[in-house]
Amino acid sequence: MSNVEVLPWRDVPIGGVRAMQVRRTLPQKARTLIGAWCFADHYGPVAVPASGGMDLPTHPHTGLQTVSWLFSGEVEHRDSLGSHALIRPGELNLMTGGFGICHSEVSTPETAVLHGVQLWVALPEEHRNAARGFQHHAPEPVRIDGAEIKVFLGSLAGDASPVETFTPLLGAQVDLDPHAVITLAVDPAFEHGLLVDSGDVRLADARLGPAELGYAPRGRGVLTLTNESDVPARAILLGGPPFEEEIVMWWNFIGRSHEDIVRARADWEAASERFGDVDGYPGGRLRAPELPNAVITPRGNPRHRADQPEDDASTMR
Repeated sequence: MSNVEVLPWRDVPIGGVRAMQVRRTLPQKARTLIGAWCFADHYGPVAVPASGGMDLPTHPHTGLQTVSWLFSGEVEHRDSLGSHALIRPGELNLMTGGFGICHSEVSTPETAVLHGVQLWVALPEEHRNAARGFQHHAPEPVRIDGAEIKVFLGSLAGDASPVETFTPLLGAQVDLDPHAVITLAVDPAFEHGLLVDSGDVRLADARLGPAELGYAPRGRGVLTLTNESDVPARAILLGGPPFEEEIVMWWNFIGRSHEDIVRARADWEAASERFGDVDGYPGGRLRAPELPNAVITPRGNPRHRADQPEDDASTMR
């Protein structure tokens, strides 16, 4: 019997007054992390002329890396490192905001439809105050029987990303032909998550619909993905070894204690040099929400359960 867990999403508005709705699957009560992946927002397709698209004012981050990946549209990124880049479909933009960084994200005037995912990676204790950083990578598609794969982090299907991370990670877009069945060799030390964008995709024997996230615990040397529909399907495959540290997440900050969050919020509200400034964004800075009237406690995961090797291991490729 499969122990793939199906995680639902919830609708969340982001971006202040002109909020854009996203579907969030991480974090949630049942699961805080998959590997070091700690946050997953899935949005669109959004008709930009009707909705106004994305306009995220300058806002801060600590203790994490942001991973931006688009299916359609274009987003202008500016940060306090001085990076000014366009986020385009099939191109990875990874920003490191260890001790502190701030950035803005705005869909471009040429964008008609905006569609993609925004992901965060928690930094381990020894690197959580890392210096600001920005990396870009446009992976070449890899074609295997019935699927096309773009590996933006880690390695899969014979391809490897050159992008540096602070823990081992896997991140890839998988496009499945109608009725395709593929078996992927993966690291059994990793736990994995499959976030479906379009179509109905079966992970092992768990069926996932659009915006659902399937979680497969460590112990599997292969993952079998099946597109059960008459049309192409698309999903994002995430993975990494279980992240054993407890983290405290609040707003755009990741720390290890309530005091870490209080300090980060105070530094942001005081316009501290900790976060720097963004040049070129026409609006103001996003104000931090009020802290809850309670101590923010660390989040952990359920105890890890190793999966049994799959019966179809002989078919890995």
